[in-house]
Amino acid sequence: MSDFAKTKAMFHIPEDMIYLDGNSLGAMPWATAVKVERTITDEWGDMLITGWNKAGWMAKPTDIGDRIGRLIGAEKGSVVMGDTLSIKVYQAVASALEMNPGRKVVLSDNGNFPTDLYMADGLCKTMGADYEVRTVDPEAVEAALSEDIAVLMLTEIDYRTGRKHDMKALTEKAQALGIITIWDLAHSAGALPVDLAGCNADFAVGCTYKYLNSGPGGPAFIYVAPRHQDVARPALSGWLGHDAPFAFDLDYRPGAGIERMRVGTPPILQLAALEASMDIWDQVDIHDIRKASIALCEQFIAGVEESCPTLKLASPRNADDRGSQVSFAHPEGYAIMQAMIARNVIGDFRAPDIIRFGFTPLYIDEGDVDGAVSILKDVMENDLWDKPEYKIKSRVT
Repeated sequence: MSDFAKTKAMFHIPEDMIYLDGNSLGAMPWATAVKVERTITDEWGDMLITGWNKAGWMAKPTDIGDRIGRLIGAEKGSVVMGDTLSIKVYQAVASALEMNPGRKVVLSDNGNFPTDLYMADGLCKTMGADYEVRTVDPEAVEAALSEDIAVLMLTEIDYRTGRKHDMKALTEKAQALGIITIWDLAHSAGALPVDLAGCNADFAVGCTYKYLNSGPGGPAFIYVAPRHQDVARPALSGWLGHDAPFAFDLDYRPGAGIERMRVGTPPILQLAALEASMDIWDQVDIHDIRKASIALCEQFIAGVEESCPTLKLASPRNADDRGSQVSFAHPEGYAIMQAMIARNVIGDFRAPDIIRFGFTPLYIDEGDVDGAVSILKDVMENDLWDKPEYKIKSRVT
């Protein structure tokens, strides 16, 4: 059984703060600063360029990829780290479209994170006017599957409401129609068990700065099913995805397996930060995480609905249908969240009216939930949000 009191002590949470935004940016492990400092001084500082060999820098994208693979049900050697989530989305969509010639539609839902839709749309515009991104309501995805669709691209957990797609069922139905699937795990990895191999997923992508606590701008990952790894052509044919990068061939020859999905130089300092977090993840079971997160979310929903009747639950009520976040809707959602932040309860706002709270059992417990509910009750009962300074929109909401 995972010891979450032990893991909570491993994170730097400012005194008197209740941090319910780990679904957007995870808290920093205490070990991160030490790990990164050692990477800077002992490796970059003392080894300089020899660190690529002596410190094993070149192997980190696949080594850490396997550690993340344990959390998302991926086969060994099927996940690689590097670049941003936008880049990994582009790679996955480009490879999937090329593997499904004759079809020119990428199907997604209108609750998908905009970056995924932007990247797919930009790629389709590059490929020609007959390519398109088609979006439907999340509940209508299954009915929209057809033999003219090349790629189904979905984020498993809706970033605003926490609504959860049935990965296994949708993958099976899509593949029966010859559709290749891409799953964005940005709000899944580290939040709940994922079984990419068991679901027979084709591609998956995700970021690490949310539940996996790699820090702002932390590297993304891409999963390619073993059956596709030597078939999928990387549209972004970077030097480190070459079969023999230090042969310095002028012609690109994709590397073997998941290595071909590498693009640019690995972000070693960010990977070091991620390693510090993964050292904590190695001590817990993702199924224990899920059980604890459901309990925290249920506690929060019950408390808010009892004490704040003007807030409307925007997340699915059934715990099995949502991820590890809870969202409520209110016309003054932005001001409400600013009033909460001013009182040291940190969540965030998503347009047009969603206040969003993430529950990460690694460092959130029942006392934090009770404290957050109490402060939200005070904000709502006494209209503490109704101040001009709380209605001024910041660049990041």
